Amino acid sequence: MKARDLATEALAGVTARPLRSALTVLGTVLGITTLVITLGIAATAGNQIAGRFDEVTATEVTVAVPSTIDKMAPPHVEWTALPQLTRLNGVRAATAIARPSSAANSRVRANDLRDPTTVTDRTLPAVATTSDHLETLDARVSAGRFFDEGHILRHDRVAILGSAAAQLVGINRVDDSPAVFVNDQAFTVIGILGTIGRESEQGMASAVILPYTTANDRLNTGPPTEVLIRTELGAAQRIARQAPLALSPNDYAQLRVLAPPDPATLRGTVQSDVNALFLVLGLVSLVVGAIGIANVTLVTVMERTGEIGLRRALGAARRHIAAQFLVESSAIGLLGGIIGASAGTITVVVVSLSRDWTPVLDLSLAAGAPLVGALVGLLAGVYPALRAARMEPVEALRSGT
Repeated sequence: MKARDLATEALAGVTARPLRSALTVLGTVLGITTLVITLGIAATAGNQIAGRFDEVTATEVTVAVPSTIDKMAPPHVEWTALPQLTRLNGVRAATAIARPSSAANSRVRANDLRDPTTVTDRTLPAVATTSDHLETLDARVSAGRFFDEGHILRHDRVAILGSAAAQLVGINRVDDSPAVFVNDQAFTVIGILGTIGRESEQGMASAVILPYTTANDRLNTGPPTEVLIRTELGAAQRIARQAPLALSPNDYAQLRVLAPPDPATLRGTVQSDVNALFLVLGLVSLVVGAIGIANVTLVTVMERTGEIGLRRALGAARRHIAAQFLVESSAIGLLGGIIGASAGTITVVVVSLSRDWTPVLDLSLAAGAPLVGALVGLLAGVYPALRAARMEPVEALRSGT
């Protein structure tokens, strides 16, 4: 049988019952659509998540400094070590923080006593830091200003209030130079902290922030307990390896570095997690579609038993009968693959645009989806085709009459 005649017979068989063929195609359509959407959304979402991670978290490195057991021993990190850190290629800004030993019990109150019967003392953390604190935390002040190197060198008794801390002590403006008392030590408030870009440091909104020289004089904060670093994109891993040596050449092994995971690893993890979840659904849909094609093709074989017997009696070989039903089932799978690939691609684009994402879809996937559908149809049609090819002409004609 010529290929043209075979294709004509297969097309006639598929279009003979259009509603049944359409319902059979639906199973393959759902499977292919799910697969295309799965891989497309996984790639798009993974790229978007990793992109946002790169913009914020991938630039944050934290170095935790353990306290020295021997009070007479030198600290692991000195305040004067920060300039060595900022000279590293890839460091945008760096700051250090320290808290007094009684930070959890720091009593803070404003100097403006409106109601003598009201307890005005608040328990707030007091934090000592450097003048680069704002830039490192990607923060802003909502009122006033942040202290500078001059305040630090002069050991000025100034303070910055976090937004939540300012509300608690009742200070919302600094133009009249209000004061706060931290453990009965007076400090002039010169600014109120606003937004904080660094997610891990949102607790600063509830803190009283002091120049580290003043805090050491008045509250005995001591050396830094933590160093915060803001890096260029892609430099976090390198800075995480170099920072301990720059901060403390002799005790660098004692420092604990918290660095973000590699963005490429994160992207791969996100995509693999999403793929693992939805690929199962896609494969299940494909299996259901294959079962549907096999079932309908088998029913078609039973209904066309007389036709098969007649064709066998007129000289058609077994392979001709098998080939016809294989082509029919492959055509149904191919049609389902084409429709599924189109529907999946459109869905990925629509979802991405609705979320303001950049669609990421491998064109080879969309092009190969119809072939996958045809392969599913071919495999699903093997058993019905073999059963049709094994029919004897006499028995087929007898049962088909």
